Amino acid sequence: MKQVNIGGVPEHFNLAWYLTLKNGAYKKEGINLRWHDYAGGTGAMCKGLRNKDIDIAVILTEGIIKDIIAGNPSKIVQTFVETPLIWGIHVAHNSTYKRIDDLKGTKAAISRYGSGSHLMAYINAEHNNWDLDNDLDFEVIKNLDGAVEGLSKGKADYFLWEKFTTKPLVDDGIFRHIGNCPSPWPCFVIAVREDFIASNKEELETILDIINNTTADFKDIPSIDKTIANRYEQQLEDVQEWLTLTEWSQSLIDKKTVLNVQRELRALEIIPEIVEYETLVYNI
Repeated sequence: MKQVNIGGVPEHFNLAWYLTLKNGAYKKEGINLRWHDYAGGTGAMCKGLRNKDIDIAVILTEGIIKDIIAGNPSKIVQTFVETPLIWGIHVAHNSTYKRIDDLKGTKAAISRYGSGSHLMAYINAEHNNWDLDNDLDFEVIKNLDGAVEGLSKGKADYFLWEKFTTKPLVDDGIFRHIGNCPSPWPCFVIAVREDFIASNKEELETILDIINNTTADFKDIPSIDKTIANRYEQQLEDVQEWLTLTEWSQSLIDKKTVLNVQRELRALEIIPEIVEYETLVYNI
C-alpha cells in the first residue's frame, strides 16, 4: 500500500478530509493517506513540503504562491476552497484598542514569517492606507495558543486569524473581535511536491477524485452543521453562517486569479517578481 503524507490546518475547512479518511476511502484504492495537523499554518506547511515531511498540503493560496516563487519545489494542482477566507482582526479582551485604526503602528502577532497571518497583516495595512515600512511590526507566536499568550501578556497588540476558528475565544472573553479582512482571492489550494507529482500521478488523481466527490456534496451531508459544531467546539449558529459563506472547488485555480494574487504580493514587496502561471500550477 502506497503511503502518502498530507498536511493541513486542524480547522473546519478540512473536515471533508477527516470524513474520507474515517470511512477508509483511500485505503480501498491502495493508498495509505496519513493526515498531519499543522497548527502553525501555512509557513509550517511550506517548510513541511520543502523538507519532504509531507507530499501534499491544503494551504493558503497567497502563502504557497509566495513560497514557490521563493524556491519551494511544489505546484498548485487545484483550488480547494473557492471563497475568500474571512480573517478576523482580534485584540486581547481587555485591550484599549477599539477600532482597526487604533492598531496603526502597533505590533501584529504572526504564526511565522511568510504565513497567512503575516501576509494578511500587510493586506490589512494596505486597505487602511498605512505606511508599510513604519506602521507594521511583528511578534512571532507560532500558533493560536501562542497568540492567546502573546496578546494576553502584551507581547503583541493584534492578531489576524480565521474569524470562525477564533470565535470561541471571543465568546470566552479571551479575544475581542474588532473587524474583518477578507482575502481578495480563493483561500485554500492543494499543493503537491513536484517530485511526488512526477512519480505518483495516478495516486494523486485518485486522492483528488475522492476528496472532490465529497466536497461537491459536502453541505448536503445530514447534520453536517452539528458535526462541525461538535468536533470544532463552535456554536451551531456560527457554523451555519460559515456554511452559507463557504464554497468548495474541484477545479484548477485560473490564470487571472494567480496573476491577481501575484500583483497584490508584488505591490506589497512580498515577492520579488511576477512569474509565469506554469511556474506555479500543474494541470493534472
